[in-house]
Amino acid sequence: MQLLKQFFTWWNGSTWGTRFYTWRKGTRVGEDEFGNVYYQGDGGRRWVQYADLAEASAIPAGWHGWMHYRVDTPPSEEDYSRRDWELPHRPNMTGTSQAYYPKGSLANPEERPEVTGDYDAWTP
Repeated sequence: MQLLKQFFTWWNGSTWGTRFYTWRKGTRVGEDEFGNVYYQGDGGRRWVQYADLAEASAIPAGWHGWMHYRVDTPPSEEDYSRRDWELPHRPNMTGTSQAYYPKGSLANPEERPEVTGDYDAWTP
């Protein structure tokens, strides 16, 4: 089943085409703490092969800077350390039961906040 998923879907790891291209043209640059592997090819093209589901928000901050050409040196070649203000990665919970619903949302069971009357409704 995993073989079929990898052959026909792009969100379950990498496709066979990406694997073949990586094998032919890619130079492994490094790996992050989640198991994602980063490559660089001819002409400076950069890409990632995700360890699990292909979710762009799973790229750590240091690698994100390298992937988007903000820095030239990948975190694997320098002494990169997370800043004090950086939070650990949280996956995107949209569409799950743990998704964020603000007060006033129809999906939030909490009461909607009272209207304070600090504005007037627009009438044409």
